[in-house]
Amino acid sequence: MPVRRLDPILVDRIAAGEVVERPSSAVKELVENALDACAARIDVAIEESGRRLIRVIDDGCGMDEADLALAVERHATSKIPDGDLTQIATLGFRGEALPSIAAVADLTIDTRARGADHGFSIRVEAGEKRGLTASAWPRGTRIEARALFAATPARLKFLKTERTETAAVVDVVKRLALAHPNVRFSLSTDAGALFDYPACGEDVARRVAQVLGEEFRANAFHVEAERQGVRLTGLASLPTYNRGNAQAQYVYVNGRPVRDKLFAGAIRAAYLDFLAHDRHPFVALFIDCDPRIVDVNVHPAKAEVRFADPGLVRGLVVGALKQALGEQSHRSANANARMAIDMLARDSAPRYETQYRGSSGSERAWDEKPVSAFSQRAPAPANWDLARSPFAPSGFAESPQAAFDVGAPAAPVHEAPVESIDGAPLGAARAQLHETYIIAQTRDGLVIVDQHAAHERLVYEKLKKQREETGVARQILLMPVVVDLDETRMNALAPAFEELASLGLVLESFGPGAVLVREAPAILGEVNHRRLVEDIADLLAEDGDARGLSRRLDHALATCACHHSVRAGRRLSPGEMNALLREMETTPGAAQCNHGRPTYVELKLADIEKLFGRK
Repeated sequence: MPVRRLDPILVDRIAAGEVVERPSSAVKELVENALDACAARIDVAIEESGRRLIRVIDDGCGMDEADLALAVERHATSKIPDGDLTQIATLGFRGEALPSIAAVADLTIDTRARGADHGFSIRVEAGEKRGLTASAWPRGTRIEARALFAATPARLKFLKTERTETAAVVDVVKRLALAHPNVRFSLSTDAGALFDYPACGEDVARRVAQVLGEEFRANAFHVEAERQGVRLTGLASLPTYNRGNAQAQYVYVNGRPVRDKLFAGAIRAAYLDFLAHDRHPFVALFIDCDPRIVDVNVHPAKAEVRFADPGLVRGLVVGALKQALGEQSHRSANANARMAIDMLARDSAPRYETQYRGSSGSERAWDEKPVSAFSQRAPAPANWDLARSPFAPSGFAESPQAAFDVGAPAAPVHEAPVESIDGAPLGAARAQLHETYIIAQTRDGLVIVDQHAAHERLVYEKLKKQREETGVARQILLMPVVVDLDETRMNALAPAFEELASLGLVLESFGPGAVLVREAPAILGEVNHRRLVEDIADLLAEDGDARGLSRRLDHALATCACHHSVRAGRRLSPGEMNALLREMETTPGAAQCNHGRPTYVELKLADIEKLFGRK
């Protein structure tokens, strides 16, 4: 077939497939344009998840007649004034958003530049531009895209359900709102308003609470660090406040929301000691740097970026998060405790039961009396005695001291003296329930400790400290293992021999394309050394460092800690319980076990009083 030049409208539709993949893509481009126009308020409305209508209204600087005529032309933009692609200081810089949307929808723009006598309007139907007309639009810009993908019906077949597409639009607007707290954002659908976030200046924490909820802010800590001109700020959740996917991780580079594996890996590495592999933290992190050291032009949807020194940025994120996590080692997420308190308080709160007590003429008299969830039971007899009840808990007929006598300890242990409640954040042990949970009294409440989870973290931290101070114990292999590698993996592995030896894995070159395993970390026990070396070589080829072996060692240490910690079902003496509490107070990360579960839950007196209806 002969080579021919494609029709310009068809070219636009093909290009639109890269920029406008779904309704949320169009919303993202339009909102970014509004932000670049210095808008203080942005209102977004969609119908049928954006298929039928997308409307974005802003109060930004607007456009004059000449700018509006060029705005719908391909490769026309005001975002690169000097043509230097190495210094992109705006969000929507490609100059393709409006013509791409116009190629697959009916586009109408009403705009008015600041100080202009009147505005202008333009309409583009399926890629065909109509003439400009005068408009009475008061200020800023209104853009409406109707019948999205009507000109490309094949694209409609690949859209997901209306609920899914609407959720994608919500996520896009929320991510942009999170990075610009000084702008008011609202989103509505044909079903009604979804949210309206008032502007809150530079108070990022307040905007985070608007977008992600007060519960996240209550269970989060601030992160701030700077290295070689790259600055990191934001909030991250305590390890005990997590979820099953990474959708609640918001990362921004110079105000641009990104989804990049560099940051996903850095966040996962920072929380490695605190979360199970299938749990993910909530984060809102903001990277600010010189535009010249980051390339934002590597992805059609601008979702990924490339740094001149990715190791610097990754190290900054990992280091800052780890340091902040260490400083928050004694904070435990109160979401579970708060949920339990609210549930119990709701179940026991008085409800009102209406009873008819007669009538007088045409009027009827009704009584309302409170009915508690517990008052549904039949009242107890007047001579009822708890001690003689067959359902009385064991020990209630004994003296208080005898009731909490747990017997002799299962094993000898160093017992720390019982300190006063005021001098101990986790209080003084008062009892052990079900040989699993320690009840401690604090100055203003009580603490419930999971003894196995708490001791597991303590043992794990001790093992890590020993590894750092004395090095990794090695085990010489009776029969060295030969591992064959291709050229790519061999070139990545060879420079890391020294670093791997510091982690206990001693390798030697064994001719072209092969290595010899002489020694391995003793803590790994029986392991497939050939598979271990191959996995590390793959990680080195991809990431450029020896994190693979370090992760394997950490996992082995965590397994050892789990098997060598105090088990549930073991009776502890008061001295043992207090010794555990005191050690928790001085151990980093003691608020959660190695799997990300909380080691203790704290209930304040106010929570307990609320539970019993005192407040």
